[in-house]
Amino acid sequence: MYAWLWRHLPGPVAVRVLILLVLAAAVLVACFAWVYPALAPLMPFNDTTVGN
Repeated sequence: MYAWLWRHLPGPVAVRVLILLVLAAAVLVACFAWVYPALAPLMPFNDTTVGN
């Protein structure tokens, strides 16, 4: 997958690295903004019995 992505990016190596860094940052932000909050209620970590 990474080789396919690298081959299909335009520009020289420096531009490709910059594009990949921006894409990685966008994926990280999307995970923290939408994916993880959507999955948090489904995780059993919030069901504690200590303190009851």
